Amino acid sequence: MKTLSINRIITGAFIFLFVAFLFSCQKENSSTNSNNTVTEQDAATYSDESAQADESYDDVDNISMTAADADNTATTGRLSRDYHPDFAELREAIGTCANITVNPNDTTYPKTITIDFGDSCVGLDGKSRSGKVIISLTDPLRKPGSVLTVTLDSFYINHIHIEGTKTVTNLSENGAVKFSVMVTGGKVTFPGGRGYSYESSKTKTQIAGMDTKMCRDDIYQITGSATITHNNGKVVNFEIVDPLIKKVACPWLSDGTLKVSINDRVLKIDYGFPNNGDCDNKALLTWNDGNSQRVISLP
Repeated sequence: MKTLSINRIITGAFIFLFVAFLFSCQKENSSTNSNNTVTEQDAATYSDESAQADESYDDVDNISMTAADADNTATTGRLSRDYHPDFAELREAIGTCANITVNPNDTTYPKTITIDFGDSCVGLDGKSRSGKVIISLTDPLRKPGSVLTVTLDSFYINHIHIEGTKTVTNLSENGAVKFSVMVTGGKVTFPGGRGYSYESSKTKTQIAGMDTKMCRDDIYQITGSATITHNNGKVVNFEIVDPLIKKVACPWLSDGTLKVSINDRVLKIDYGFPNNGDCDNKALLTWNDGNSQRVISLP
């Protein structure tokens, strides 16, 4: 009788442990599924915020390449030009409140260009910037093989903190002006603390403005991809399906299409909206086979 009671106790304990194990597995699976689930509205929000990150890094790229082009003394890919230490064309975008220094301030390389926006500097493009953009050049920007490296020191654009290293390499050959543009260690933080990491690999090919001495009439076609990882672990992948168009004279992308992938959700961002390539800070985010949409305001 005593042996039977012990057997019942052991059997009962085994059943309890087995049920507890099953419950634990179900709970873990439920939690995992919950973490992997992204609603349409969540996907739209992630895409919107990620587009702001992408545009912010493009702004850094635009500033850096315009500054380097103003300092340029190479003739490759552009008509022969003079040394322009006043950075007049750059200031048409960032305004006069930024302090720009060049070391060494002559035609020799390597050199460093530092753009110090101070605590607050509102450009003629309407964007508020603070902190420093530090540009290191191995050679003139227009010389094939030259490398431009950008680091950021407490840099903010429209109160969004932007970090990371941007590397631009001149890949020009056979008359085609082309650059690879990579961002590593990127990080974006909004004023409330929400943020994400950012990595990208893109190619910029110049399609207009090569035959003038000006920078502001340059137009680039951009291809490539980016990965944005939000603080909660959600990963957003960007793939350029229709080349993006960046006019140096315009503060924002003006045309092209991005494919946005978040788990099994696929969305698209149309930068040609609403004016078919005109300069504006709007883009159209669509999902659900185009039946749902949201207008994005770019920083």
